[in-house]
Amino acid sequence: MTIQTTFPQTGVEARQLIREGRFIQPTSGVAPNYVQANLAILPQDAAFEFLLFCQRNPKPCPVVEVLEAGQVEAILTSPGSDIRTDVGLYRVYENGVLVDEPETLESHWRKDLVTFLLGCSFSFEHALLANGIDLPYYGSERNVPMFITDIETVGSGRFSGPMVVSHRWVPADKVVRAVQATSRFPGTHGAPIHIGDPAAIGISDITKPDYGEVWEQGSSDEVPMFWACGVTPQSVAMSSKPELMITHSPGHMFVTDLKDEDLAVI
Repeated sequence: MTIQTTFPQTGVEARQLIREGRFIQPTSGVAPNYVQANLAILPQDAAFEFLLFCQRNPKPCPVVEVLEAGQVEAILTSPGSDIRTDVGLYRVYENGVLVDEPETLESHWRKDLVTFLLGCSFSFEHALLANGIDLPYYGSERNVPMFITDIETVGSGRFSGPMVVSHRWVPADKVVRAVQATSRFPGTHGAPIHIGDPAAIGISDITKPDYGEVWEQGSSDEVPMFWACGVTPQSVAMSSKPELMITHSPGHMFVTDLKDEDLAVI
């Protein structure tokens, strides 16, 4: 099998290459200007509680689309897709324990599973780049650093736990631009939830992310900025221990056919 060495430029192309097993790496930089989504899949008897959890926590869990029980095609955002094969790596949690990280969900799929597509910060990265903010992992095999914070989400039924954030270093003179650029995209986490001292949100060591890879500070004038992250459901899974939760592996997103501007606000 030929492994893809260039980045796909559309959602359709990205999903096809991933489905064929030809593109299995973090999707930052994939299909620029197309909305990428986090994934959370739960049994139907837990779906309403999770939907309410998302409604109460729109910063880390902005809902892009919900698939009905057993449905595998994201009809509204990605016609022709298959949620079981179109993510490069998945994670399967049982009672809060990570039990598998498969490339497809075909052996795990059940007819009672409800899929949630949640907005992802990869979708606003082109706006950061357009404002002169360097993202060294963008368009590479590297991944953005992500941290579990001490910011508690608002619970719903069996679902509760700490918020996860993604971290980026931003030059001090571009912090305002970064806030303005990302604020236009509330459907993909929007403005940062914290700027400055990592310890203020429970991050004790900025060089040891809980997910992704470390991003070293490039110069003394760079400021740490943190955005709510769609990996939060994985933190919730470990805290709340639902019978079953399936997610994407951090950084391996579902790429939709929506354009970023479709979710932008003026």
